[in-house]
Amino acid sequence: MHKPLWIDEATGLDKLIAELEGEPVYGLDTEFHRERTYFPHLALIQISWASGIAVVDPIAVDVAPLARLLDGPGLMICHAAEQDLEVLRLACGTRPSRLFDTQVAAAFIGLGFASLSRLVTALTGATLAKGDRLTDWTRRPLDESQITYAAADVEHLLDLHTKLCDRARESGTYSWIEEECEYLRNRATGTAEVETAWWRIKGSRTLRGKSRGVAQEVAAWRERLAMARDIPPRFVLPDLAMAGIVQRPP
Repeated sequence: MHKPLWIDEATGLDKLIAELEGEPVYGLDTEFHRERTYFPHLALIQISWASGIAVVDPIAVDVAPLARLLDGPGLMICHAAEQDLEVLRLACGTRPSRLFDTQVAAAFIGLGFASLSRLVTALTGATLAKGDRLTDWTRRPLDESQITYAAADVEHLLDLHTKLCDRARESGTYSWIEEECEYLRNRATGTAEVETAWWRIKGSRTLRGKSRGVAQEVAAWRERLAMARDIPPRFVLPDLAMAGIVQRPP
């Protein structure tokens, strides 16, 4: 494994982007927290390319300039990219111009492995570095072992991309993978539509008449307030309380 670069200054990020803009493919992963917030709070961005790996500290440096890389012609390789796309949109204001999701590709060729570590072992024989999965990535400073553990999430992405593409072409599923990754790349992510927030209430499909109207209004109010305060909707009003209001409005 290449020793990961630690990027926590604007000059270092500019230099990294300048180098990556000429790369045809690059791997990317993010670490973020949202257990107690409405919006994901970005803690790390890990990037790999043919000759290196970098870990960017978005707490110390504005990562918006990474939009230059995302908007460029390079192919971004991710594993389970949906949440990464949301985080990148919020932090950089854009989405990658091209995307290959290794989890999507694995499913199409019959490897239904949800975890990156199992997929890496199955296709490359390597074992990902182990670390504390409950690490608070927003805390600083991070020690060398934590940075190495984070970097391991992108270490094998380019190799996985090559091997998955080879198998997909052999099985005739490559075009399907391309279509699904493009659909994922363009799909709306992030902030929920307040008008449809009531769909997430248990039993919402069976609601009729006045109960449905109450559910729509209360759920929308909860969603708007959660966004304004940047807290999870359940912190505004628990799901059980919401269900009670819908069933027996005060």
